[in-house]
Amino acid sequence: MLFNSFPFIFAFLPITLLGYELLRRYGPPRSTHVWLIGASCVFYAYWNAAFLGLLFASIVVNFVVGRRLQRLAAGGAPSRTLLSVGLVWNLALLGYFKYANFFIDNLDAIFGTRIELAHVILPLGISFFTFQKIAFLVDSYKNEVERHEFVDFCLFVMFFPQLIAGPIVHFGEVIPQFARTSTPPAENRYTVGITLFAVGLAKKVLIADTLAVQASAMFDGAAAGHVPTLSDAWLGGLCYTLQIYFDFSGYSDMAIGLGWMFGIRLPINFTSPYKAQSIAEYWQRWHITLSRFLRDYVYIPLGGNRCSPARQRANLFATMLLGGIWHGAGWTYVLWGSMHGAMLVVHRIWEQSVFGKRHALHPVLARGATFVAVLVAFVAFRAADLTTMVHVYRGLFGFNGIASPGHPAVLDEPLSAACLGLLGTIGVFALPNAYEWLGSASPSLASPGYPNTKPIPTQRHPWLPDSLHALAFALLLFVCFLKLNDVSPFIYFQF
Repeated sequence: MLFNSFPFIFAFLPITLLGYELLRRYGPPRSTHVWLIGASCVFYAYWNAAFLGLLFASIVVNFVVGRRLQRLAAGGAPSRTLLSVGLVWNLALLGYFKYANFFIDNLDAIFGTRIELAHVILPLGISFFTFQKIAFLVDSYKNEVERHEFVDFCLFVMFFPQLIAGPIVHFGEVIPQFARTSTPPAENRYTVGITLFAVGLAKKVLIADTLAVQASAMFDGAAAGHVPTLSDAWLGGLCYTLQIYFDFSGYSDMAIGLGWMFGIRLPINFTSPYKAQSIAEYWQRWHITLSRFLRDYVYIPLGGNRCSPARQRANLFATMLLGGIWHGAGWTYVLWGSMHGAMLVVHRIWEQSVFGKRHALHPVLARGATFVAVLVAFVAFRAADLTTMVHVYRGLFGFNGIASPGHPAVLDEPLSAACLGLLGTIGVFALPNAYEWLGSASPSLASPGYPNTKPIPTQRHPWLPDSLHALAFALLLFVCFLKLNDVSPFIYFQF
């Protein structure tokens, strides 16, 4: 079920909220947990009920392994073997459903074989809830998880606002919130939650989906075999770079707004990433919950910064390579992760050099260079295959001329694409993000080590719970509802 759909907004969400409020006030203890788990089952099964059994099987295995790990760790005898069993279980499920077809296709291409394998359908959200359960097992091994019941663990994994595409949460972040006996006042939860949901919905249906038309025109033309011109390639790449930001940050805003309607604070996932002045800062602002997972459960275990400079750089590259592979089963994702790994290594070398310590780039130049680097890398992320990627890069670097000659690869409406790209770029660079605008009312969690998840409230027209803002957002929602007839899935649903 999509957040940006009529069934979710006008049926599922009101019924779920009504049942939650009634049970919270009049129901027995923990009845709200059971209600939210049931609602999350309906939410997940709406896409494909067959995979609900797989989700529950995975939950049961992780709960049993996690509980045993906690008991052993509490007794001073943590079991690395049992932890390995749990990790292999999760990675095996992810590997089969996400990478089996990719692996077989490459074997066939290399050895000329024809291995028969039925097309494997990717279960929705498996990349996200797999990482979430891996973090749970590792934290259990370290004795950092408090005692809990099975229903708590089910709710931790299945809470529908973050089930499909994050944010990737830690057990200790959300379960204590569910366990408390009181919640913030309903008027605060709904006022702020609906505001943030409306911001995210507008990002998705009004901005991202509009940009998608122009971005797809260029990339589809390249996939058809046409090398775009320099102007088309850059405009199409710009539109996609803005599209994926507004699409995924919009989803994350909606998820956090939905969580707060139930009194649950979820961690911030985006804090104006295109304002970053380096590629390292970019990853402190973009998909923050994935970044911190890779930092805590990949980079630091590999040695992190507690080793030689050469090993640090190798760890950085390996971490980002894994991040690229996590995004998708394709060589384009491998290259995208490798690009970001290489850029982080170059940045680390620059930082550690004498020149880098003495001479900092001007903020405007640093932001511009970082944005262009991100845009160029996103070509590999968006391209359907390696051939398409090469065609777009040929266009980016001017191998097909500057002006549009009128062949099928050009944008349908280059002027419209230029206007959209300009307005979008001004918006991401000049405007405060939703959490800066909400200020102290922001219903989100900060992440240790990510300073931008503690946003500084903006002084320019800050959000207020008054009638003027209520009217403005009612109109915004109405405009968004007019666009819901053309429902499109979120980009990260395919990961």
